[in-house]
Amino acid sequence: MQLTQLFCTINTVAERSEIDMLVRYSLSDYIETAIATSEIEQLEDGSYVGRIPDCQGVIAFGDSLSECQSELRSTLEDWILVGLKLGHTLPVIAGIDLNQEYVCESLDPV
Repeated sequence: MQLTQLFCTINTVAERSEIDMLVRYSLSDYIETAIATSEIEQLEDGSYVGRIPDCQGVIAFGDSLSECQSELRSTLEDWILVGLKLGHTLPVIAGIDLNQEYVCESLDPV
């Protein structure tokens, strides 16, 4: 599952739709904004290293610039998922705060 497809389920269909859109766009915006702040440089051996300064530990390597960018995005997505799962406080980026708590309930029949 890609991070931008993460959804919360709450009490009513209307509320779920509103939250789904909020979460989907917040995650997408967060990722795009964080990626826009990335720093990528070419190493002496011709490979690339990229990092996102606001996201401690998000670093990636690649043999080409595009491979490094792809790996950096994947690393960021995993970093966000793990952070949310473990309850870590994620940095607020461009006013986007993923640390809000959403009420999630199962759709399984009672």
